[in-house]
Amino acid sequence: MRGLIFAGLGLSGVDGMTVKALNALCECDVIFAEFYTSSLTGATVTELEDAFGKSVKVLHRAQVEEDDIIIRTARTSRVGFVTAGDTMSATTHVDLLIQAAEEGIPVKIFHGVSIFSACPSSLGLQPYKFGRTVTLPFIESGYHPRSPYDHLVTNKKEGLHSMVLLDIRAEELRYMTAHQAIEWLIEGEKKWQGGLVTNDTLICVASRVGSDDEKLFAGYPDDLLRMDLGEPLHTLVIPGQLHFMESYALVHLAGAPRSIIKDDDQ
Repeated sequence: MRGLIFAGLGLSGVDGMTVKALNALCECDVIFAEFYTSSLTGATVTELEDAFGKSVKVLHRAQVEEDDIIIRTARTSRVGFVTAGDTMSATTHVDLLIQAAEEGIPVKIFHGVSIFSACPSSLGLQPYKFGRTVTLPFIESGYHPRSPYDHLVTNKKEGLHSMVLLDIRAEELRYMTAHQAIEWLIEGEKKWQGGLVTNDTLICVASRVGSDDEKLFAGYPDDLLRMDLGEPLHTLVIPGQLHFMESYALVHLAGAPRSIIKDDDQ
C-alpha cells in the first residue's frame, strides 16, 4: 500500500510522539527523517529505529527541498516522514504535502507537540497574545539581517509577545545559544535603534523545552548574559504587555524580578 505519513515526534525523547503516530510509523515500509529545522532532544536515530522496528534514513536539507526522494518513494511504498516538534510547522513540509496531493498519493498527518505551544505554556504566557515569530540567523561575514529585528519592534509596539527561534546548523552541529541570541539583539539595537532592547527589557529564555532537564529563565539582558542558561536548544520570548497572571507566572516559574508585578496587581 502506498502513501505518505507525516509524523511529528514532539520535543523530546522517543516517547514524545503520540501513540497513533508510533503505530502508524511501525507499519511504514520506509521512514525518512530530517532534523535541520529542529533537533529532537534526548533521542538518537538508533533509539528511534528501535522504537519503529526499522531503519530511519536522515535526509539533509537539499534532499528534502530539492530532491524528490520522498515523493518518488511514496508512489509505490508506505513512507513515513518524521521531524521534531510538529511536522507541519515548516513550509518545506507543506510543499511536500501539496506535491503528494497533486499526485493523488494518500496522506495522513500525525501532529506532535510544538515549541509554538509548549514554550508559552511552560512560561505561563497566553498563546493568543503572541505576534509574529522570528528566527535569528548566525551573524557571519557581516550578515546581520534587519528584518527579524523590525518584526520584533512591531510586536513590541502592539503590546504582543514575541517568540524568537534560534538558528540551527545541524550538519555542522552548531546551535545558536541564548547568549548569542541576546548579543544579536543588543547589536541590532545599536545599529537600528528601534527601542527593542534596553537595560530593563525583560527577556525569557526556555532551554530544552519538553525534556526532563527543561530550564526557564526571565530577566534583563546583562543579568542573563552572566547566567548559565542550560544547554541548547534554546528559545527566547520577549514579552509584550503582561496580564497580571502572566507576570506572576514569570516570577514563580522563570525567576523574573518581582518588580514586574505592578502594585495594582498585588
